[in-house]
Amino acid sequence: MHDKISCFLPCRKGSERVPRKNIKPFAGIQNGLVELKIRQLLGSNLIDEIVLSTNDEEILSFAHSLGEQRVRVHERVDALASSQTSTDELVAHALNLIPVGHILWTHVTSPFFNSSVYDSVIKKYLSCLAEGYDSLMTTTLLHAFLWQDNKPLNYDRTIEKWPRTQTIKPIHDVNSGAFLASAEIYRDQDDRIGVNPFLYSLDKIVSHDIDWPEDFYMAEALVEKGLVSI
Repeated sequence: MHDKISCFLPCRKGSERVPRKNIKPFAGIQNGLVELKIRQLLGSNLIDEIVLSTNDEEILSFAHSLGEQRVRVHERVDALASSQTSTDELVAHALNLIPVGHILWTHVTSPFFNSSVYDSVIKKYLSCLAEGYDSLMTTTLLHAFLWQDNKPLNYDRTIEKWPRTQTIKPIHDVNSGAFLASAEIYRDQDDRIGVNPFLYSLDKIVSHDIDWPEDFYMAEALVEKGLVSI
């Protein structure tokens, strides 16, 4: 048996780039990304509780209407729900809401993180704890020519100017699909990962994050074409 796994699902009002992003209809789902995400999380038997933290009246109304025992709705104060609110502030907020057990931090903007993906991520996290890791976060491997400050980050041009991308050492791009750590890590490190996180890489489709309008339209198209399972 493992300690309780609670999902922290932050979902603030007022997306600037995609108005009503979290609750506008998405691919035929009336209440959009938040409805889809709660359905996906409820579909996992490994998640004991879903803690939805939001200051959006529409989302609050929808969440309360579900009557789901596993969904705990928290009305977040506006001071913790502005575009200036830092992730560090939300770490303390998550710990305040979930002071014991394991915290799975995820977002409604990852629509292709379905129930089976959450199950696989949680199982990997629990096995990693036994191997000496203290946390897990999901990433996307970048096999690409990455430059910064006018020089390459992940290959040496003195050895080979244009190596094959398959041979370049990949870089982990944190895709924000899932972060898993114990409440103790949050308390001790003031962070949602520990000092030795396992980097769990996932493919580009599963990792798709909705941040811009085109991300929303692309995700809808993939669902409507039947190219991805949600």
